[in-house]
Parts: sequence; C-alpha cells; structure tokens
Amino acid sequence: MARNSRDKDEWAGKVFALIQGGNTQAALAQVKVAPSANDVARLQAMLARVPASPARRQLDQAIEEERGLLAAPRLHRSP
Repeated sequence: MARNSRDKDEWAGKVFALIQGGNTQAALAQVKVAPSANDVARLQAMLARVPASPARRQLDQAIEEERGLLAAPRLHRSP
C-alpha cells in the first residue's frame, strides 16, 4: 500500500514528540527502526529546533549513523 502525503511526516512527527516529551531512549529506539532515509532526514530537520544538550548530541549521532545505514545500497527495509 502506497504512503500518502499525510503519512510522510507522521513518523518524524511522532518521534519528535517523544523527544519533546523527554523520552530520549524511546526516540533512539525509533530511530534504529526508521522506515526510510527520508524520514530520518525529516526528523533531523525537526531536531534542529531543539536546544543543544547531551541528549541532543546522542540523538544527532544516532540519526547520522542511521542515515548512513539506510543510504547503503544493499540495506532495505520492507514497509
């Protein structure tokens, strides 16, 4: 089933809500199972609004690692 335009920001928005709520561990777990590199990039753009902190640095590192993994040509996650 194809994703519609409303669903595009849904995952990133939900993970960003976890971050805003202070649930960094749950957000990190979600980043590790991100649906696509584009979703991770959208989350990274949203994360730019959060002030710098140790948790933010941890999230930034996890997001960069996941973007690299998802960008690899042989790694694919089915929907």
